[in-house]
Amino acid sequence: MAASEHTVLQFTAPSSTNLSAKVHPLVLFNICDCYVRRPDQAERVIGTLLGSVLPDGTVDIRNCYAVPHNESPDLVALDIDYHHNMLVSHQKVNPKEVIVGWFSTGLGVTGASALFHDFYSREVPNPIHLTVDTGFTNGVGTIKAYVSVNLSIGDRPLVAQFQEIPLDQRMVEAERIGFDILKTTSADKLPNELEGMEVSMERLLALIDDVYKYVDDVVEGRVAPDNSIGRFIADTVTALPKLSPSALDKLVNDNLQDQLLLLYLSSITRTQLSLAEKLNTAAQVL
Repeated sequence: MAASEHTVLQFTAPSSTNLSAKVHPLVLFNICDCYVRRPDQAERVIGTLLGSVLPDGTVDIRNCYAVPHNESPDLVALDIDYHHNMLVSHQKVNPKEVIVGWFSTGLGVTGASALFHDFYSREVPNPIHLTVDTGFTNGVGTIKAYVSVNLSIGDRPLVAQFQEIPLDQRMVEAERIGFDILKTTSADKLPNELEGMEVSMERLLALIDDVYKYVDDVVEGRVAPDNSIGRFIADTVTALPKLSPSALDKLVNDNLQDQLLLLYLSSITRTQLSLAEKLNTAAQVL
């Protein structure tokens, strides 16, 4: 048989070979909220991911909404009308957000995931599949992103394979504190704003110490210099406002006093509501 007559088993790679995704904490919080509010008979929640594609090709996932579905050994169904109505409603508020993929709760992909992914492939080219392990199978909430790669023999497609892609969960410090609590199996108590500020300052001091140590090691010749790290440190330093120590102390103290005032006002509000509820209950009894 001639070489040209051989049957070739091949993968059809996605259009972007170095595709990556970035997810915002709001998306993860919404997915967990949808999972908590799911119907009693539902084992998992699926839904649509919204966002945009950045100039460097990174898929930026900024929003999501759950879509009612039905899964059984004999039937896999998705409420398409609900999906389209929710999409129209979201785009009235954020017209720049488009469909970038879909999400599901649970660890990894299932047999039905290929069918749902096929539907979203008709909605958008090369959709992202985001999985959030709300069951804490490995002790933490695992979050992964996939794209579909087609396996075919010649011109005949056989099966779709999910291939994991890099997922960036970059977030600001205030969001990271909430995310660290969310990804644990349990929490004794939720930190208040002052405790969150203390944790943020401790992390900031640790990062400053690491930078000092790295710069000293480079200057003393113990570590080879890295131009990319040097440029990053220089950009960070130049981005900081020039404040005198007294002005910085005043800024921090003013912010701290604002936080204490908010705590005091919220405490008074809770006390007022509690008294009103007790008075209302007593009036009904009398």
